Amino acid sequence: MQPRELGFTPQRPVGWLAPLLLLSTGLRALLATLFGAYLDKRELQNALDGGWFDHSQTEDGELWLDYVADLGDGFDATYSVAYLLAQPSLEVGGATLPRGRLLLMGGDQVYPLASGDGYESRMKGPYRAALPEPPAGSAQPTLFALPGNHDWYDGLTAFIRLFARRKDGHIGGWRTEQRRSYFAVKLPANWWLFAIDEQFGAYIDDPQLQYFEQAARHVGPQDRVILMTPSPKWVKSVGNPEEYDAIDYFIRKILDPRGATTRVLVSGDLHHYARYSDPERELITCGGGGAYLVGTQNLPDELIVPQPDTLTRNRSVSRPYAFRKSYPDAKTSRSLGWGVFRRVPTRNPGFVTMLGIIHVLTMLAMAGAAAGNAGIVARLFSIPLTVMLVLIIAGSVAFAQPPKADKPGHARHWIAGLLHGFAHIGLAAGGTWLWLNLPFHDWTWPGPLVVAAVVYGPVIGFLATQLTALYLLIASFAGVNVNELFAGQGIEDHKSFLRLHIARDGSLTIHPVAVDQICRKWTPDPGGAADTSWLHPGEPLTPRRIEEPIKIR
Repeated sequence: MQPRELGFTPQRPVGWLAPLLLLSTGLRALLATLFGAYLDKRELQNALDGGWFDHSQTEDGELWLDYVADLGDGFDATYSVAYLLAQPSLEVGGATLPRGRLLLMGGDQVYPLASGDGYESRMKGPYRAALPEPPAGSAQPTLFALPGNHDWYDGLTAFIRLFARRKDGHIGGWRTEQRRSYFAVKLPANWWLFAIDEQFGAYIDDPQLQYFEQAARHVGPQDRVILMTPSPKWVKSVGNPEEYDAIDYFIRKILDPRGATTRVLVSGDLHHYARYSDPERELITCGGGGAYLVGTQNLPDELIVPQPDTLTRNRSVSRPYAFRKSYPDAKTSRSLGWGVFRRVPTRNPGFVTMLGIIHVLTMLAMAGAAAGNAGIVARLFSIPLTVMLVLIIAGSVAFAQPPKADKPGHARHWIAGLLHGFAHIGLAAGGTWLWLNLPFHDWTWPGPLVVAAVVYGPVIGFLATQLTALYLLIASFAGVNVNELFAGQGIEDHKSFLRLHIARDGSLTIHPVAVDQICRKWTPDPGGAADTSWLHPGEPLTPRRIEEPIKIR
């Protein structure tokens, strides 16, 4: 089917190392950090409907729910997961798992930046194609969405317009009910779902706290809670202890006073599946809805939550949570990491071009400095060597993303960035030596410039990319640029989502589902029923269990 028939244009995966994208995303992240309070629309949401939602009454006393996060990237990966979520049931591990009556989206519904067109092409369109109309003969499923950091890059404007604007809103066959970027839902058998919006990991605003305080008045000691968060702060607090403070505050101030027990914390943001647990609580990361895979090889064997080093005086008692399972596992993740040498150049041709241009300019500056008698024309096309050296060092250090000096482990980011920068300077020096030993540099201008751009540039660009790939691989062992190691590769396979079941006896069973290989060939079905997917897999698309079902009573 063509875009005109689908109503949207299927998108290629985002090339995360594309120069303009690196620049724009970096600037937006910086602006969000510096001026996030001015972009924060959560206070304004206080004027919107503040009711909680009741999905506790079902015909059989049971409820199925689906959870997916980090989904709005390339079409094949996003639609592969959407297609599975839209089917009436899935056969997984010998069991039949019915489609969820609720679809919970855990954040980052669009990449790289939130906009109306971005949501339409990367999220809404694929999910509408997967379930075009409400399913015939059964209740219409409901969709709730929690914003992630990428949803926040426009101040939440497009997110609110799509998910919370209209009372009769819908995305394909899923209806939307929420009126704010956060929500509370009463579920059957004394279960509740609370989804909090932290806005770039900052505080929880007063109107949001008031909303949940009102909802929590209906929660009692017999109730159990599933808490959705935009990011797995229980993992991120290992290197930054205060990351978990907002979640801890919410549990202590909103849920614990009611006597309820918070049994499950679930989040996306990290693009893999990982579970930690103790006898009372499950901590689950499941960000495999469509975005590039992030490996699990750097996950710790145990988490202490909250971290003892946090400065919060009245924090909860710190408890150890043992590592249970990850997908993909650490061994597979390390193996996938070695693909950086092949995938970065092929997935990010603009990055290769950028490095080629930088190295050509550096080589010309070095050659001019070495020759000392370059003509005036050559000098006009040369940037001072000092400028290029500072640019390379500054760019390499910024790429390593050093945290503030008071953060643990900040030194390794600076060291990694400096070593990366000096490695590129060394490569430039070697390229300059080779250039000066070839006859091209003695040609009449603009001959040397043409040869440098046409011959030297592509070769040195490829070599510089391989050097950066080597840096990413080595730095990942020190926990530096792990995300970039995988973002640059854009691995679309190894997707995951959760299918949850609340039974009549009050137990909650979580089924973690893996999709080892997405589908890349689709067969149109223009004559299908109104509620069936427009496109069907043209090659196997097989879900399987990540681990045995997790049963919570």
